[in-house]
Amino acid sequence: MATETTPSIETAEVVLPCGNLDDMLTFFMDRLGFRISTIFPADDPAIAVLSGHGLTVRIERGATGTPGTLRLNCSDPAALGGGAESLTAPNGTIIELVDANPPLDIPPVSQSFVVTRLSEGSEWSAGRAGMGYRDLIPEREGGRFIASHIRIPGGGPVPDYVHFHKVRFQMIYCYKGWVRVAYEDQGEPMVLRAGDCFLQPPEIRHRVLESSEGLEVIELGCPADHITGVDHDMTLPTGRTLPDRDFGGQRFVFHQAEKADWQPWRLAGFEARDLGIGAATNGLAGVKVARVSGTPQGEESVHDVEFLFHFVLEGALTLAARGNAPQALKAGDCFAMPAGMSYTFNDCSSDLELLEVALPAAF
Repeated sequence: MATETTPSIETAEVVLPCGNLDDMLTFFMDRLGFRISTIFPADDPAIAVLSGHGLTVRIERGATGTPGTLRLNCSDPAALGGGAESLTAPNGTIIELVDANPPLDIPPVSQSFVVTRLSEGSEWSAGRAGMGYRDLIPEREGGRFIASHIRIPGGGPVPDYVHFHKVRFQMIYCYKGWVRVAYEDQGEPMVLRAGDCFLQPPEIRHRVLESSEGLEVIELGCPADHITGVDHDMTLPTGRTLPDRDFGGQRFVFHQAEKADWQPWRLAGFEARDLGIGAATNGLAGVKVARVSGTPQGEESVHDVEFLFHFVLEGALTLAARGNAPQALKAGDCFAMPAGMSYTFNDCSSDLELLEVALPAAF
């Protein structure tokens, strides 16, 4: 973006050297659908500037340099390439032909028993928009799921931009502090406070505006590796409030802890609040927060779902998973349980509180 202190950039060109200009013009115009913008000199053309598909190419006869690679995002790559995944221009430039809107790649289910602890030595990586990330499932269930502990140490404006994620499922739970976020067609920006949760349906545009000092959130998504796209044209908020709008078969959810209804949980001695994600995703995922409300009985549990994850929000417990040594866990620790492995929660503190995420929601 040009500023008052930098020169204004009006256009940009990719320079490709070539030997025979006519062959290159024929290839780019007839084969790829580019158009000539300029060509010179008239009596013996040596340079031609072509444009098409959002790209400007400057072809120079006799110029030095490597032929490079161009990537074309196509609605039908096979049709353009005649079944080939790439083409080669007369000068050697490789033209990669890829699907402009590829299907979401969901790796197969690959479960394992994972315990991750929060400690002084925990590794935090630098992520997008100045945020720190801690990986809660390092092996990421074979690439099918990702769970991240995200923090912004300093409060104030966040250098974010309007963006979206190509995902099957994604949620944000506020662990500590608060954050203000604007979402596409959901009215004015909303403040997510500790205990609150957003369901971010596929490709909903959003922007993080500001946060408190010491903000921490828990984010879960499927698949682990997904595309984050930037929308340079949309301004948020949009001025519209469409709470029932469908985004890839899901609805946006803003769960507020202070308005939650607590009900008995599946384990005796606990109660839970449902964050409304099961209904908004048509059963794809279910998210609850459970807390001790009586005397836990150490009941044995087992599941058969594709993903089950718990994060210890408050308090402490001992996790006993069949075939593994007991694990003493406290706030900030988390675990993923594979299907078919029985487990119990023992030595639960009176202030124990757990975030539970399951796919599907029927669990």
